[in-house]
Formats: sequence, C-alpha cells, structure tokens
Amino acid sequence: MSSTRREFLKRSVAASAALGLPMLVSRRAFGANDEITVGVVGLGIRGFGCHVPRFERQDGVRVVAVSESDKRLLGQRAEAFEKQYGRKVDTHVDMRQLFERKDIDAVANATQNYWHALSTIWACQAGKHVYCEKPLSHYIWEGRQMVKAARKYNRIVQTGTQARSTKAIIDVIAWLQAGNLGKICYVTGFANKLRQPIGKLSEPLVIPDYIDYDLWCGPAAMQPVYRPKLQYDCSFDWNTGDGESCNQGVHEIDIARWLLNEPLLPRRAMSIGGRFNFDDAGNVPNTQIAYYDFPSAPVLYEVHNLPTAKKWMTSFDLMRKHVPNFRGLATGVCAECEGGHAMISNYASVGGSVHDREGKLVKKFTGPERHFENFIEAVRAGDRNLLNADVLEGHLSTSVTHVGNISYRVGAPADHREMRRQVQDIPVLNEMYDRLLDHLRAHEIDLESKSVTLGPWLDVDRENECFKDHPEANRIARGFYRAPFTVPEDV
Repeated sequence: MSSTRREFLKRSVAASAALGLPMLVSRRAFGANDEITVGVVGLGIRGFGCHVPRFERQDGVRVVAVSESDKRLLGQRAEAFEKQYGRKVDTHVDMRQLFERKDIDAVANATQNYWHALSTIWACQAGKHVYCEKPLSHYIWEGRQMVKAARKYNRIVQTGTQARSTKAIIDVIAWLQAGNLGKICYVTGFANKLRQPIGKLSEPLVIPDYIDYDLWCGPAAMQPVYRPKLQYDCSFDWNTGDGESCNQGVHEIDIARWLLNEPLLPRRAMSIGGRFNFDDAGNVPNTQIAYYDFPSAPVLYEVHNLPTAKKWMTSFDLMRKHVPNFRGLATGVCAECEGGHAMISNYASVGGSVHDREGKLVKKFTGPERHFENFIEAVRAGDRNLLNADVLEGHLSTSVTHVGNISYRVGAPADHREMRRQVQDIPVLNEMYDRLLDHLRAHEIDLESKSVTLGPWLDVDRENECFKDHPEANRIARGFYRAPFTVPEDV
C-alpha cells in the first residue's frame, strides 16, 4: 500500500472514531486495479446464467468458486465454466466451505428465496460482501436480520432489484418526482406472467442421491415433495416459495415505493385470490390482487398466471398468444398522476413512457441496466452508500409483498358478496376487484361457490414490522425454521 493511501486510511479511521461511526473496511483495501474475487452460491438459471457472466465480464473481477447442493449440476456447471472461461473453478457442495475461504471477497447469492436470509447472514459473518437475488427474504423478520447483519459486520449487501440501476427507470422516476405530471394519485403494479401447472404425484418424489437433500432444504421443513420437479417449482409452495406477487412483485413494489418515497411498510393491507384451473401440487395463488395503504398514495398489485380466458389453456403456445395486459404492458408499473400516467417496466429493454390524460405519448425513457457493476463499484470503494439497492431497500420492498401474501394466507373462502363488502369503500380497489371478477368469469370460476380466498384487512405496526392484534399473521411474519438451519436472533 502506498504511503498516501495508508495516510488516507489512518485519517479516515481517526475521523470515524471521533464521530462514533463504524469504519467500513473490507477484508483488504481495493485499489483501482486490484482484483475482486467472487464465489457464486446457487447454480440455477440466475446463478450460472446471469451472476457468473455478469461478474466475469467486469475488469478486475474473477469468479473463483461455486457452490451447489445438487452435485450433478455442480459438476456440469464446473465443466461448462472451464469450457467458457478457459480455467477451472473450485466447487463446494456446502456453501459454508465457500464462505470460510480467505481468498474470496464477495458472494453472489443465487439460492432459492428460503435460503437467502441465512446464507447472506453467514456470508456477512465470514466477512464477505454479498449480492443477493430478489426477493430478499422468505419472511419479514429474517429480512430485518439481514439488514442487522450487514450493518454489524460492515458488509456491502446489494439486493437484486435491478430497476434501481436502470437508467431509463432512474430517469422516469426523477421526472415524475419533479412534479412534471402532477401529484401521483395511486400506483398499480402487475405481473401477467403465464405459468403452467407444476404437476402432482400420487407418491412422494424420490430425491436422487446426487442431491444433498438436507442442505437443499436448509431452513425449510424437510417435507415429502409431490411435484415432479424439485428445483424451480419450489417457488410455488409456501414452504420454500412466495408466489408471483413476491417473486416478481418485489420488482414492481420496489418501483412503487421508490416513486412514493415510502420508508416503511403500509399502514394496512389486504389480498384476494386463489389457485385456479391448476390441478397440481402448488399452493400459492396463480390469480391474486393486493391493496397496500401507504400514507402518500395507495399501491395496488395484481397477478395473472393464466391467459385471458380458459379456452386458451389447451396448449402453452396458445396461451402465449393471449396474455393479459395492463394498458398494453404485460408486467410493470402504472403511476396514475393528476396530469396523466406513466408506464414503467423493470426490464431495461422496455424502459418507461409518460402519457397525458388522453393517453398521448409525452416522453419516452430508455437506458441500460448496470446493477452488478454498481455492486462492484461499491465494494471497490468500500462504501455502501454507493449502492443503488442496499439491503434495507430490498428488505422493505420484499416485506411489503409478504404483508399482502400473509393477508391471503390467513384468509378464508368467500363468495362475491362478501368480497365486495370488503372493498366497496375504496374506488380504485373496486376497479381492481372488477378486473379480477372479469378474469375469473373468463376462466369459468363460480363466484358463488366460495372458491376464492378473501384475506382480511391487516393493520400493520409499521415501526416494529409486525401486525396489530393478529397472532396468526405474526407467526408467519416471524418465520419457520428447521434446526440447525435457524436464522439467529443475535446476528
């Protein structure tokens, strides 16, 4: 280290001590040309198909190790890595071995949702910076524990909500916040993402011996699996997944929170939905609406995993020709303002657009996404304030989606009249409910048969991130863990 850099660090430490602030220093100080080494945990589509190449293509960054509880997949990915990048990568079945390595600076966490919290906390405790995929957490409480761990160990933790680093979205949000379209009246997020049934077995799935099932389950209950595919389809089981309104919804809810500058959870929330026309082992809704009551403006969210009508469900190719949309956009955010509306997608290729009250295009926003690059810039500088999606923002946005899902999970079957009574006093919620009814009718759902789940209004203790007077909802918010894979009380 040069004498100039050494003197700078001494002055910084002295200044931080005088102010009573923690000094953020990584395992080693990074110069402009120093190499940052990365270990990737979870080698599915996101881990190997996105995390690995996004880090490898950056100058001064090198992936040196990977971890995966599926030993066959681990071997396949290691072979593919060597072929693609011309060098070997170290492999670990148990992620804890990767965390223990002194030659790794940062961890790319592409595990499934239910593993995010514990693995990120372990990585922080081991002195690693972390890029963690969305949604940040599987339960509300553990998300706050992730924030505490990042702060306690002075780690830089980025959430994988890439809209925060997409120029098009940064620009359109700044334009709206400057008041160019007047006050934001309400925000609607929507995920029209077609899904197929995940199947249902009459006997439990036989777990192949090349999967360390104990490690695969980790914090989740080690239950018999009645679906044909173990891996990605675990997203559609509450034990290991969080459904579309969280898995995809965290992107749109994050944009909504960002638009409204909301620093806490909503004051109250409710959800309605169900899993329709899928005779499978999934238990999360494939059709859902949620309403989040924020002080500045309401945020609404709707999920359609089915096509526009039941008649299009004879084949997936046919389904793809009949995807629901919201004002022409399949998945994204609509900010309804006094002077018109804005359409925002978390995909950089779509960007954002602003329209006047007659629907005429006013302005188009484009620009690339640099989320992985932003993480490396913050790690190299040793400054979490450079992050575009710090762990705290990820925790808050993910927790909003959990609030809506918890309302659904503690709900009960209801008929059309019961549901209407619950929403009738809020005009924009009534409109969203009408869209839900139209969609259900198109799928031949009997609205009198009580096949739809009506979630209660849940009042939120915003400061303590829990619910008022609802023990069952609070049990879900607190989470369920399987020893010894428990998220620690004291991180």
